[in-house]
Amino acid sequence: MTSSTTLSTRSTHLRLWGMAALWGASWPWGRVIAQTMPPLAAASLRFIIASLALLLWMHWRGGLQPLRQLRPQQWLGLACAAAAGVLGYSTFFMLGVQLVPAGKASIVVTLNPAATLLLAALLFRERLNACILLGMALAVGGAWIAISGGGSIGSWLEHTGRGELLLLGCVASWVTYTLMGRFVMKGLDALTTTTATSMLGAAMLGGLSLALEGTWGWSPLAAAPWTSWACLAALALGATALAYAWFFEGVKVLGAGAAAGYISLVPVFGILFSSLWLGEALHASLLIGGSIAVAGMATMHFARYGWPRRAAVAAQA
Repeated sequence: MTSSTTLSTRSTHLRLWGMAALWGASWPWGRVIAQTMPPLAAASLRFIIASLALLLWMHWRGGLQPLRQLRPQQWLGLACAAAAGVLGYSTFFMLGVQLVPAGKASIVVTLNPAATLLLAALLFRERLNACILLGMALAVGGAWIAISGGGSIGSWLEHTGRGELLLLGCVASWVTYTLMGRFVMKGLDALTTTTATSMLGAAMLGGLSLALEGTWGWSPLAAAPWTSWACLAALALGATALAYAWFFEGVKVLGAGAAAGYISLVPVFGILFSSLWLGEALHASLLIGGSIAVAGMATMHFARYGWPRRAAVAAQA
């Protein structure tokens, strides 16, 4: 391996750390926005800004021709993906973080791979080995401890709120989006897919906001504090456009498995930033449950893709 290749690989790993940090920071950013802005209007504005950034990125990378070449059938598939991955996820995300502390809410990320792999096994007969099953158990058990506070199922059901249920909607939306991508996004590059779904999702969120929040839902945006606008810009440009750019670069240089492994760090950054920026308490159940859930997430990933170094070598070969 040449020195220039080594330098490129190291810089890619650093960017993937940055990606995980930005996606982790999206939880406290989202909570600040949801407390001070109409949630659906803010979500729509987030993806409008992100879409503009992604269109500029596409233009810089070689033009918008891939969008113009999309067939009606592909646009229909992308619209279905946007309904799940942008409209559904963003709606549950913004409404959920209104009611649940951001650090606790970020633990929901650990349930995504467990639910996705389980449904993939049921629907597409994918194999689940012992390590993947162990990772699933750890992820679900750890998330339970973190979100429920370590209480019993009966106690949690008695005291559970709308926010926790909305966060489970995030999981359902993301799993649907991921499994749908097997068919909808076949033959499409990642940048075109992300740009198209962001544009379609922004339009859907705008329509839902007008239907549920009314035109008055957009008027408070102008009176929102500058911190909320800063968080919205960071969420749109950082956690959406820039983080996805770094993730795609990681997939290209290291391979999908090695790049996806960094997603295990998202809840870690979510809890850390929520504590530092929002002053959220680090309860023992959150730290213990979060650690177990992240360990489970990492176990599932490595059982499926292997260790990052091996996956990167295979990708480069």
